[in-house]
Amino acid sequence: MEQKHPLPPFTLETALEKIQLAEDAWNSQDPERVSKAYTIDSEWRNRDQFVNGREEIVKFLSGKWERELNYKLKKEYWAHTENRIAVRFEYEYQTKEGNWFRAYGNENWEFDENGLMAKRYASINDLEIKEEDRKFK
Repeated sequence: MEQKHPLPPFTLETALEKIQLAEDAWNSQDPERVSKAYTIDSEWRNRDQFVNGREEIVKFLSGKWERELNYKLKKEYWAHTENRIAVRFEYEYQTKEGNWFRAYGNENWEFDENGLMAKRYASINDLEIKEEDRKFK
């Protein structure tokens, strides 16, 4: 059976660990690596897009990181329950045209008993920034 530690039910310590593991994976910009944290049939809502399953996750993330260059993400703990974690995040990226953006948002995560994320709901807003205003370098 495929498992991704730490497993629910989460304590504050294991929720923080899970968040750091997610941040590290996303900052790798490796769609295959990121997809391994999700169930085979994981459900996502990312802004106005709905993504279902690992195959679609890999496709979605591949396209994302082709458009969002110099990507750097920071996730912060918001709350948790037994098998759910809520995070606040922000990330910065540059477009092919050279413009910089900072994206702000919240994610709600639900995990199965094996520690794989079954549901991910993300609300995200982008703000154009000047290069000198970047936080994450």
